[in-house]
Amino acid sequence: MNEESLEEWARRREERRAQSTGKLRAVPLASGSHRGSHVEPDAPRAVEEWDGAQWVIVGLVDDLAAAKGLLHPPQPVMEKAEWDRPVGGKGRGRHRRSAPAAEDC
Repeated sequence: MNEESLEEWARRREERRAQSTGKLRAVPLASGSHRGSHVEPDAPRAVEEWDGAQWVIVGLVDDLAAAKGLLHPPQPVMEKAEWDRPVGGKGRGRHRRSAPAAEDC
């Protein structure tokens, strides 16, 4: 059996912990167990951050919509580049209109 060394395992564990540090989650402040986020969308939420060892409360928000806005901020909109492509003109290409057939009668 091929087992990894304890040092290799510890290195991988620390890398995983470093990657997860700073992640946020929103927990509903309602009675009962933590259920799906869609349950009680009007309930206030505690925003928690993982510090590498435990979840620490960093703020409170009013409802699910505010929590989603904080956890998943909108991405900046990238402007579309204008292309210098040829305008479809005469021709018999696949997506071009066919020219009326010349009558040779």
